[in-house]
Amino acid sequence: MWNRCLLAWLFVITLTATLSAEPLVYEGDSGPGAGKNIVFLAGDHEYRSEETLPALARILAVHHGFKCTVLFTVDPKTGDIDPAADNMPGTSVLDEADLAVIFLRFKNLPTEQMQPIVDYLNRGGPVVGLRTATHAFKIPTDAEFARYDFQYKGDDYRLGFGRQVLGESWAGHYGTNHVMSTRLDIVPDAAAHPILRGVTTPWVQAGGYWTEPMVDSTVLALAQPLNGMTADSPAASDKAPCPGAWVRLYTGKNGQEGRVFTTTYGASEDIVNLDFRRLLVNACFWTCGLDDEITPELNVDFVGAFQPSPFRFEGHRRGVQPSDLADLNSPIMTTTKPNTEPSPKNAN
Repeated sequence: MWNRCLLAWLFVITLTATLSAEPLVYEGDSGPGAGKNIVFLAGDHEYRSEETLPALARILAVHHGFKCTVLFTVDPKTGDIDPAADNMPGTSVLDEADLAVIFLRFKNLPTEQMQPIVDYLNRGGPVVGLRTATHAFKIPTDAEFARYDFQYKGDDYRLGFGRQVLGESWAGHYGTNHVMSTRLDIVPDAAAHPILRGVTTPWVQAGGYWTEPMVDSTVLALAQPLNGMTADSPAASDKAPCPGAWVRLYTGKNGQEGRVFTTTYGASEDIVNLDFRRLLVNACFWTCGLDDEITPELNVDFVGAFQPSPFRFEGHRRGVQPSDLADLNSPIMTTTKPNTEPSPKNAN
């Protein structure tokens, strides 16, 4: 009897893990994105990438026809979304991706999960990087994929994925979260760029990161820290603006060039702002090569209720599995699940 109960329990656990390993897929129907596959990688500890990315994926799939696959870092035992986990099943879907949207922080994924990411970059696949993607990977110096670490010191790939692909690694905070918000001011010389069509003055709730992107980058918007948490808060007089959104090209190992858009913002509460949300949607179109399809009136309305959790270190909704977000009418995120309590760690 005991053996039968144990086997039944193990079956349930195995089934749960198997189901949770299935990626979250939003199938587009019709629109300019039809036939294009976007893969979203969500896994940061603080800024609620697990809320930002599925919300963005729904917009692009439902309104514009892209096939959008969202991968999360998950607890390998329960299958629950766990932003701190170094476990992201399903990265092999990048083999068929036309765009990777990356919002990771300090990840050290197992070989079988990291290799498809490396293969994607080696072929020069287009990339959109949000917020902590500048320091997406934190990998020991003696590990197989050490060169992707945000502090990698080798001249062959200095400062890793962040610097070599996105154009910048993590250099430090530039404005205090929850005290200072940020206004993104369009660079006049870049105003005609397709990504900026219909974008006026994005405002985001996250504090800034200091950035000095690689010289081959085209800066689209300068980030001006504000003394306050409203869009009309005064500019911080002791903080000059620095790049907050830019584009560039990088070259894969195969010699293919890939388009890149990077912004040091993207927290769940940031995308409540219509202008910033439009900036991200336009960026996905542009990196996919759909410049001519970008109009100032692209639909960027949320699909289903968007109920962002206040971003903070940890703080994610506990007990949520990727499948819980499959229904387009399901909220992101449900308020019936408790938020994780913060632990005393430094945030970045």
